[in-house]
Amino acid sequence: MEEQITSRQMQPSDLEGEHTLRPQHLSEYCGQSGNKENLSIYIEAAKMRGESLDHVLFYGPPGLGKTTLAGIISNELGVDIKITSGPAIGRAGDLAAILTNLNENDVLFIDEIHRLNRSVEEVLYSAMEDYALDIVIGKGPSARSLRIDLSHFTLIGATTRAGSLSAPLRDRFGIICKFDFYTVEELKEILRRSARVMNVRIDEESLTELAKRSRGTPRIANRMLKRVRDFSEVIQDGNVDIDITRKALDALGVDDLGLEKLDREILTTIIKGFNGGPVGIETIASAIGEERVTLEDVNEPYLIQSELMYRTQKGRMASRKAYEHLGLMALYSEK
Repeated sequence: MEEQITSRQMQPSDLEGEHTLRPQHLSEYCGQSGNKENLSIYIEAAKMRGESLDHVLFYGPPGLGKTTLAGIISNELGVDIKITSGPAIGRAGDLAAILTNLNENDVLFIDEIHRLNRSVEEVLYSAMEDYALDIVIGKGPSARSLRIDLSHFTLIGATTRAGSLSAPLRDRFGIICKFDFYTVEELKEILRRSARVMNVRIDEESLTELAKRSRGTPRIANRMLKRVRDFSEVIQDGNVDIDITRKALDALGVDDLGLEKLDREILTTIIKGFNGGPVGIETIASAIGEERVTLEDVNEPYLIQSELMYRTQKGRMASRKAYEHLGLMALYSEK
């Protein structure tokens, strides 16, 4: 798959300066105001009691700051954080090794927690509730159960698919936070901070333009800022103005609504190839030569959120807004 600048998934280029771009404290964190305010109270209460914070579940689309907020929580609590992911914990022994190395009140962050192996998940239940591990050693008649006491810890789980979590695991989280897409003003504030950290001189109009084309996602906004900075340094004096911003984003194929080539190709295929729909996702994927999972995970959520495409029982349909955006109103007919 061709690398998409508007993909919410982490890409190798995002690792450049990742640590410095991430805010370290709640006062620096922009957006998700409801979650932020509530967490500040929970954290302060846990510190006053000298206890570990209750287990926390973050859910929402990728790129909205779940990992960043997990790091902030550990900083605010003044404890260490261990970061891993669901697919990386293949066996119960891997989980036991991680948990037994945690100190009192430490934070364990598991990204993509919905992808945990079921046998690992079952071991996690007693760890979350009783701060103990129940492990079976040996097989057959000689097998015996061993209970290992753990330090009190806070598990922070992050998932893009809350519905894929089993009910027993979801119910063991005392704090559940849903992440929403960011407003243009929130993204401008994030971009303003990132520009300061990266020592990029950028005007207000350019900040607004980047924010509008970032699909409501800080990860995409920061990625675009880096690419615009590259164009600015090579083509002109390094100062980012609205002309170089638009030139860079046009060169990257990102239009006014934040759509890339593949997004527009999907909508054009529905409109021109299938009379606006309804048409099945498999048919669309075959028509444009892409994987179905790519369309469902990367492109479709934003197209639906932007009211450019609808999902119906019969298939996908392009909206009137899509016809207008692509300049194809001559083909539009009410259905």
